[in-house]
Amino acid sequence: MSAPIVIAGAGIGGLAAALSLARAGKRALVLERAPRIEEIGAGLQIAPNAGRILAKLGLEPALAAVALEPEAINIRRGRDGAVLARLDLCDASSRWGAPFRLFHRADLQGALLQAALDNPHTHVRSGARVGDFEASARGVRIRVHTQEGVEEIEAAGLVGADGVRSSVRAHLVPSESDSPAYSGCVAWRATLPAEKVSTALRALESNLWLLPGAHVVHYPLRDASLINAVVIIEEPPEAENAASSLSLKGEELASRFTPSHVAAELRELIEAGDSWRHWPLFARPALRQWTRGPVTLLGDAAHPMVPFLAQGAAQAIEDADALGEAFMRLGATVETAFAAYEGVRLDRAERVVRASRRQGAYFHLSGLPAAARNLAIRALGGPGMLKRNAWLYRDPLRR
Repeated sequence: MSAPIVIAGAGIGGLAAALSLARAGKRALVLERAPRIEEIGAGLQIAPNAGRILAKLGLEPALAAVALEPEAINIRRGRDGAVLARLDLCDASSRWGAPFRLFHRADLQGALLQAALDNPHTHVRSGARVGDFEASARGVRIRVHTQEGVEEIEAAGLVGADGVRSSVRAHLVPSESDSPAYSGCVAWRATLPAEKVSTALRALESNLWLLPGAHVVHYPLRDASLINAVVIIEEPPEAENAASSLSLKGEELASRFTPSHVAAELRELIEAGDSWRHWPLFARPALRQWTRGPVTLLGDAAHPMVPFLAQGAAQAIEDADALGEAFMRLGATVETAFAAYEGVRLDRAERVVRASRRQGAYFHLSGLPAAARNLAIRALGGPGMLKRNAWLYRDPLRR
């Protein structure tokens, strides 16, 4: 039996990559360092560009059972809640081939994991950390650390899908200048029972509130019994060193905002959170090469991005699709297919990284620049705002 392609990391990108490789007829072995494969965090927005790929992988029935489809995105002025634009999402499927969907992150990862466990071409192991590796005559020799000790695995190739602090990337790019760097923003995350939120904020819609130096996103999950909320604030560099488990009560988080800057209903939503979890946002320098021979990177390991376009998971899913398509299209060696995958994805992913950073700066304007931004959003309206981001949702391989 041929050696598998090993994927480091059983997150959304890693599992999607395994399924995409299996669709191309390749064996995939997913190694997850955690003793149990379970997702932390709460909500996740999946745009049509990723939804089309998940459907192609045969996941449509499983995902439809656990997703919510928002009717719209409301962009709101933070100080008074005025809706600057309402982006109607009801025709997303006809326009872009898939709907916008809202997931509890654990539900999406669970569906991907179950599909991988059910697929004869994929195998998933937890409690197995990819250590160092080296190219070999067969592909790549990987040292894997488990509770029982260190074992060596001969693989046809290695895909680092192990997140922003990727150990695979650290071996490929052993430079301090490539280390993760604090972005200047912290996300405070909470999941609230819907009954704790005002009726006006429980609709099947996503809401984006624009504030000076901050923004807030919230939307319903599962059967709309939960509200996922994220408060993103510019915080000084010392926030980088704060423990990721740090949490605040809602009243403490709300007190960080000047009362006149925050609408009453938004303040009430923040105060309703019993525990807001501290999540510093990190970035890494752009790479002009993800692949070296039989080793490549995927998702946050290749192109970590701030979440201001809600495209982090979607871009990892696009990576996974391009990886499988490279094998299907070329029927080539691992090295050739990996290089082709990188060629398809590198510029597109970096464009999304840059656009995400710009979006954050745009969201966080204050004073006269913020007033001008709000006028521009009103002038564009919902259709114009959707058109502005249509390049994200269209099939990137279509011209």
